[in-house]
Amino acid sequence: MTTKVVVLGAGYAGAGAVSKLEDELGPDAELVWVSDTDYHLVLHEAHRVIRDPGVEDKITIPVEDVKSRGTRFVHDEVVDVDVDDRTVELADGDDLSYDYLLVGIGSETATYGIEGMGEHPHTLKGLDDALAIHEDVRAAAKEATRDDPAQVVVGGAGLSGIQSAGELAEFRDRHNAPIDVTLVEALPEIFPPGDSEIQGALRHRLEERDIEILTDDPITAATEDHIEFDERDDLDYDVFLWTGGVTGPGELADVDLDAEHNRLQAGSNLQTEDDRVFAVGDCSLVDQPDDEVAPPTAQAAWQAADVAAENISRAIDGRPLRTWTYDDQGTLVSIGETAIAHDVQINGFGAPVRTFNGTPAKMLKKAAAARWIAKITSWSRAMKAWDAL
Repeated sequence: MTTKVVVLGAGYAGAGAVSKLEDELGPDAELVWVSDTDYHLVLHEAHRVIRDPGVEDKITIPVEDVKSRGTRFVHDEVVDVDVDDRTVELADGDDLSYDYLLVGIGSETATYGIEGMGEHPHTLKGLDDALAIHEDVRAAAKEATRDDPAQVVVGGAGLSGIQSAGELAEFRDRHNAPIDVTLVEALPEIFPPGDSEIQGALRHRLEERDIEILTDDPITAATEDHIEFDERDDLDYDVFLWTGGVTGPGELADVDLDAEHNRLQAGSNLQTEDDRVFAVGDCSLVDQPDDEVAPPTAQAAWQAADVAAENISRAIDGRPLRTWTYDDQGTLVSIGETAIAHDVQINGFGAPVRTFNGTPAKMLKKAAAARWIAKITSWSRAMKAWDAL
């Protein structure tokens, strides 16, 4: 009897799991991959498109280049999951049945109940978002002057916010555009919860790129042309990008499984309370030691996807499931054409210096992205993307 395994999502979790499942599943299994995009986006490089839309083809990988011929792909949007009937409801197609389900449909940008935050700013969760930001920044710069520069604000100074601010500064400098870039963070320091060493290195590079940094004052409201703060005066903007954290996707709001803010609770074996449903990536809260959960990062999704795929194969065969513990291999952050590396592990060995920048950090960041592309496609495909990474 054929066992039907369905994978939801074409992000890091979904694409990684499909690649691994194709190796793990036996000949009696049917693998179906569902996504509302027919490509995998190397999301942690999507900020590059803000500066140059020409890199789009380098960081989007058609699903046909990821999956094998034996895997069926369904290009559709997930609406709901019925765990009792073991079906996935799709926006356009018929309901899809499953024997085992891997949920990896990513996340949405959290608004934290801030007035206007869901309506006015851009977010950066996909390719279309990055292209829209580019177009709005270009249009704002065209209308601006040296005496009255365009005001571009990035809210949230985590990884995505810092990298986006760096690309905006790179766009400004390469085009000699009249743009002021401001990075806003509610907490006392950028890149929370990083330690002071990397925070200081990032702040130095951002300020070196003439990016204004405003910290220690939360945004309380966003309108169509300005941001309001708890204490600081209102900040006018022409383009506003909000990158302030993640919440689970709306598609999971009514799924009858333990969840928090639409993120499915999963054990360290990536299995939810339903032993037929596994969850991985940003849409999940995966148990880790010391009552922690895995971070919502690309690095964590890469690692967890392999274990989730193997565990589905083990579950089908009735074998014990593996547990997964996140292995932090360091932090790589780009700021335009430069990068910062911190606590990086290379083949299990730490770099001789905890925090460094320049060409070595830039090459490491490129190599990390290239390694991922090679993992799900080939080294030839990864090398074609090298210049864009």
